[in-house]
Amino acid sequence: MNIILLGPPGAGKGTQARKLVEDRNMVQLSTGDMLRAARTSGTEMGKRVAEVMDRGDLVTDDIVIGLIREQLESDKAPGGYIFDGFPRTLAQADALGRLLDEMGESIDRVIEMQVDDDALVARITARSTCANCGEVYNDITKPIPSDGKCSKCGASDFQRRADDNEESLRTRLLAYYKQTSPLIGYYYAKGNLVSVDGLGSMEDVAASIAKALD
Repeated sequence: MNIILLGPPGAGKGTQARKLVEDRNMVQLSTGDMLRAARTSGTEMGKRVAEVMDRGDLVTDDIVIGLIREQLESDKAPGGYIFDGFPRTLAQADALGRLLDEMGESIDRVIEMQVDDDALVARITARSTCANCGEVYNDITKPIPSDGKCSKCGASDFQRRADDNEESLRTRLLAYYKQTSPLIGYYYAKGNLVSVDGLGSMEDVAASIAKALD
């Protein structure tokens, strides 16, 4: 089963993707991770990515689609693929659809993680991340363990993103609503959109996603 996780920044897409990888043996295709890996890979595609990023330019849709093609050809996913962070626009959704058609694949479910903006801002400005393994903590809902060590890997270095502040987050939310929210209607029309409450506990959200996939 191949799925897309849709939702504004901070909705918890990465957290839920990691859980799906663990629980269902899926492969997470995060465009950010793919770009970072490609930049140092030494491949022809990696050289293109490095050149674009070194110039400070935005990576084109064609390059991202090329990276996704490489991943689909090289990674075997018994449980299917999770598209995290892509597509972000209608043009990207069309391009991804064409690529999957070519490869005999399809998108089975699109999970929209619905959130309330004010509640999201409150949650994200309290967020910190383990610098070693990426485990996410929250001062309110999931505080760092009292011994100061990550419950997943035991590291003790925690970081807050520089843009996890109210002004930056509202700017990112505006960009999401302008560019990405049209995808909700796009996939609704295709009949594979399911909406879940993205502001529940991690376990509740995971249960809602599991129900949508089963």
